[in-house]
Amino acid sequence: MDDYRRVADAVAAEIAAGRLRPGDRLPPQRRFARDRGVAPSTAARVYRELARRGLTVGEVGRGTFVRATGHPSAAPALSQPPAQPVNLELNYPVVPEQAALLAEGLEGLLRADVLDAALRPVGATGTARSRTAAARLLARADWRPDPDRVLFTGNGRQAISAAVAALVPPGGRLGAEELTYPVLKSLAGRLGVTVVPLAMDEAGVRPESLADAHRTAPLHAVYLQPALHNPLSLTMPPGRRTELVATLRRLDVPVIEDAIWAFLYDDVPPLAALAPERTVVVDSLSKRLAPGLTVGFAVVPDALAPAVEAAVRSGGWSPSGYALEAATRWQSAGTVDALVRAKRREVEHRQSLVRRDLSGFALRTDPRSCFCWWDLPPAWRADLFVAAAARHGIALTPASAFTTDPHRAPHAVRLGLASPPREVLTRALRTLAGLARSGPDAHLPA
Repeated sequence: MDDYRRVADAVAAEIAAGRLRPGDRLPPQRRFARDRGVAPSTAARVYRELARRGLTVGEVGRGTFVRATGHPSAAPALSQPPAQPVNLELNYPVVPEQAALLAEGLEGLLRADVLDAALRPVGATGTARSRTAAARLLARADWRPDPDRVLFTGNGRQAISAAVAALVPPGGRLGAEELTYPVLKSLAGRLGVTVVPLAMDEAGVRPESLADAHRTAPLHAVYLQPALHNPLSLTMPPGRRTELVATLRRLDVPVIEDAIWAFLYDDVPPLAALAPERTVVVDSLSKRLAPGLTVGFAVVPDALAPAVEAAVRSGGWSPSGYALEAATRWQSAGTVDALVRAKRREVEHRQSLVRRDLSGFALRTDPRSCFCWWDLPPAWRADLFVAAAARHGIALTPASAFTTDPHRAPHAVRLGLASPPREVLTRALRTLAGLARSGPDAHLPA
C-alpha cells in the first residue's frame, strides 16, 4: 500500500475511535509531516485523501477540520469499530494456498547461475521464453496472441502509461468510460492528456457517444475495460463489441483494452480478437498472483509496437528481470493456472456474501467480480456514507473517484471484496447494511 494511504488509514482510525472528534483541527501539513515522520508531499496527499473520503473539510485561512458527521453515540449500535480498519478500497484477491504455491515455483531461482541471469537488466521485449509463457497466460476464449507482439513492463499501471504515452500526444484527447479506473485519470494528467467521458448503458460504452466525442474534437485513442469493468462489473456483450469495433474502424481510432480483471471471465475474447490492427491489450500479474511481485504486459499490433516500446524505455517502465523470470517459471509450472482457479472459487463465495448481506439494495455486480457498485438509498449522499462508514472503521471508495466528468458523480460507492478475510468482510457488509437502512440523520449533529 502507498505510504500516504497507510497514514490516511491511521488518521481515519483515530476519527473512527473518537480520538479525533468532529470539529477538531488537524495540524498544519508541515507540522503533521514532522510529527508523523513523513515527507511534506506525503502529508499533502494524506490531507487530500482524508478529504476525498469525506472525513475532513478545509476552510481557507483556518485549516483542516474533522468533518461534523456526528459523535459515535449518535450512530446506531451496529458494530464496534474493529481494532484494524477494514479496507474495502483495496482489491487484491488472496487465497490460503497462495504463498506455498508461489514458494515452490521459486525454488529453481535459488541456483546461483539462474539467479545471476535473473538479476541482470532486461528490456521491454523480455526473452523468447518469457514471451511464449506470457502469450499462453494471456490467451482467452479463441484468442491466442502472437508471442512476438508481447511487451513487458514493471506492472499493469506502467503498461497503461506506456500505451497512453505512445498513442496520445501531450495536449491530446483520450476517450474513456464515464466511470473508469481512477489511476487512468492521474496517469493521463501527468502525461498532459485530457480524458474525455464516453456515455455508457447496461452494455458498456455507447458507440454513438464515441462518435459524438470524436466529432467534437478528434480522439487520439480510447481506453476501455470490456470484461468486468471497474467499477460496474459490466462485461460487454458480443453485439456491442461488434458495433464498437465498427465505429473505431470508421473513425480510425486505436483502443487500449484493459484486461486486468479478465482472468476471472476468460470465456469472453478481447476486442483484439475483432480488431487486432488497432488494439493494445494491457494486463498484469498482480491480481492473478500477488501485488508484491508484479509484471505488466502489453500485446501490441505491429504498426504500434515501436512507439509503445520506445515509451517503455523513455518512461523507465521496463520490467524487473527477477520478476519476469519468476513469472515465467510460475506460468510454466502451472502455478498461475492453479491460483486463478482458486481465486475464481473464492470470488464466487464472496459474491454469495454480498447477495446475502446486502439483499434488497441497488447493487451492480457480477458473480465473477471482485467488486460491487452500490447505488445508495435516496437519503444518502456518497460523501456522507463514506464518512459514516469510516466512523465504523470501514474504508470505501466513493463514485467521485471513478468519474471522468467531475460534475456528474452519482451517489454510489464501490466495495472491494477481495482483500479482507471472509469473516471480516461479512461483519463489514452487515455494518454497511445497517448504516444504509438507518439513514444519514442518525449520523448528523443534533
